[in-house]
Amino acid sequence: MDLHILDHKLRVTSISKNGLVNFTHPLIKLIFLRNRTRCKFFSLTETPENYTVVLDEEGFKELEPSEHLKVEGSIWLPLNVVSNGNASSSSQAVGVTKIAKSVIAPLAQQHVSVFMLSTYQTDFILVKEKDLSVVIRTLEEEFNIYREFEGESVPVSVFVPAALQPTVHPVLIPQNQFCVMSLDPETLPSIATTLIDVLFYSSRFPADLLFTSSSGELWRMVRIGGQPLGFDECGIVAQISQPLADSDISAYYISTFSFDHALVSYLFIVINDRYSCQPCFSLMPTSGFHSHQNHTQCHNSDSKMPLQQTVASLLCALVW
Repeated sequence: MDLHILDHKLRVTSISKNGLVNFTHPLIKLIFLRNRTRCKFFSLTETPENYTVVLDEEGFKELEPSEHLKVEGSIWLPLNVVSNGNASSSSQAVGVTKIAKSVIAPLAQQHVSVFMLSTYQTDFILVKEKDLSVVIRTLEEEFNIYREFEGESVPVSVFVPAALQPTVHPVLIPQNQFCVMSLDPETLPSIATTLIDVLFYSSRFPADLLFTSSSGELWRMVRIGGQPLGFDECGIVAQISQPLADSDISAYYISTFSFDHALVSYLFIVINDRYSCQPCFSLMPTSGFHSHQNHTQCHNSDSKMPLQQTVASLLCALVW
């Protein structure tokens, strides 16, 4: 297997719900007018709490400083696992499940915080730039590692040391059902009006808007964390993805500025729904933009079912 360090330096930001109107122009430009911006990586995720925007340095320049904009201080680098054709793939699992044991778990053991962005076609593992040497050292035996530079993939050599046991986080499971699919960026203009309506008028979010699943498969979302997770703790993605991988259960994983979310097939949800629906929207165009995050920091909550116990009895996720 090959691990590619993509040629993007990313910022993780959050726009408050009531402040979205101040960013209408730059967001429409970044999403629909790609020929008018140099941004090559863009991801937008709406949750009940806020809007998480992950974008490269060129895209970040489009966002004016504002009291409604929060910016995580680190520079993040996106990693992407690519099959070289020699690895066996008896498992039909998709999403973060494919890389739970080979990437997510080893990084958690080395106390590397990751921000996870699953999409229909691939999974982006975001790591802090300052942790790159630890990432390379940790994964070099499992992967051929390459770093993109001016369009070329250059083999990476190793350097420098490592880093520490995950905390148990509570989870919440809203009643929403999700479809996961891919959209060619070239078709964006044909649904621009619909997407703008969803992005900027989410209070009118229709139950059947955008798409229906051609396969009929629906997904449920698990929100990880009883309070905002932060960006420094490690092992949160591993706690969710490893049990799923052990059972060969597919899952998509989306980190946001405040919480992490996992999407698991509706068929694997086997606990009673006790939470009301909330609008959640994730936009991740395949060529040039994407959307999500991974956190690290947890707090036990006696009032919520412990994460590991919950994973054993259900499992689900969030995103399209």
